[in-house]
Amino acid sequence: MTESERSKYIDGACEHFRALVTEQLDRAERMKERERTDFSKLDKIKIGVVDGDGIGPIIMSAARRVLGALLADEIKSGRVEMCDIEGLTIERRLSLGVSVPDDVMAAIKSCHVLLKGPTTTPKGTTMESANVTLRRELDLFANVRPVRIPSENVDWTFFRENTEGEYVLGSRGYDIPDTLAFDFKVTTDEGTRRIAKAAFDYAAANVKRHVAIVTKANIMKKTDAKFSAICHEVAKDYPSLELEDWYIDIMTANLVNKSIRSRFEVFVLPNLYGDIITDEAAEIGGGVGTAGSANIGDRYAMFEAIHGSAPRMVEEGIAEYANPTSILRACELMLSHIGFNDKAKKLSASLTKCCDVERRVAVTGNRDGATCADFAEYVAENI
Repeated sequence: MTESERSKYIDGACEHFRALVTEQLDRAERMKERERTDFSKLDKIKIGVVDGDGIGPIIMSAARRVLGALLADEIKSGRVEMCDIEGLTIERRLSLGVSVPDDVMAAIKSCHVLLKGPTTTPKGTTMESANVTLRRELDLFANVRPVRIPSENVDWTFFRENTEGEYVLGSRGYDIPDTLAFDFKVTTDEGTRRIAKAAFDYAAANVKRHVAIVTKANIMKKTDAKFSAICHEVAKDYPSLELEDWYIDIMTANLVNKSIRSRFEVFVLPNLYGDIITDEAAEIGGGVGTAGSANIGDRYAMFEAIHGSAPRMVEEGIAEYANPTSILRACELMLSHIGFNDKAKKLSASLTKCCDVERRVAVTGNRDGATCADFAEYVAENI
């Protein structure tokens, strides 16, 4: 590489980084302007429903069936409105070249919460995932995933920071062809404070004492060290909590160590580590097809299955046998979030009965098991 080429790339990198830093400083300032939704004061709660791709329409049909049974009176009275939102398919996103079309985003923002089927992230393009876009645009800063294994006394709740870390600029790194590439990680003070507070509020409200802060602060000495330090600062307002710092590598081992894993209760961690370890935890708890996910912000919230769109099942013609348990667990989280705790408990009890106790209608993901629709009917009948 000539000296002129080196200078060109260095100047380009500086200009690129300046633009990113300016943007992130603006974002950090906007985070301080918080507008919260109080569901108890709403005359009508609007639930947006997006089918997604692949098996999405199949499992979302199951979610509609079960929610229809749970919320029949509220829907009839107008207290709750289910709003179907179309246009977030992989085909349309690719044709428009955007991760979330403007009309879809506007429709989502007209609702209070979103129940979303899995969306495919296109390979071989620079387009970011629809989830990353939605989390950023709706400022859904807390990804909350519970994992329960009652027989082993495992009761974990993960609070993953959802809008920062490696993901906020994941598609906007800097590449020097045939030489090297950079990606960027961002940790803000306000972003860390609010995820820490969300985790600690949950722990205090649910009589949990142990909170694990999971980072790689021994290596990422600016971003992860900041995350840990701010968590400890926020924790001063929660004297009943016991905080421990863990590195992500050893924590992944801890979760499969049956001699110690039941001691953990609440976890708070940055975006990438949370993405990885919550899938591990879900697999330990019965598989990614069995766990739901909540994405919580001050104003909006999104609820979804934690698995993907399963194109293989579609290609093999077995999409109708997809397991809807994960999206139904997400419905349980959504019902609790919008203030229907009794209905969330009814759904939880029905799922436990259908999945763990009776198992009269078992979904295997193949033709040897029940269909998604049959399982949804089974759950609805047991509510």
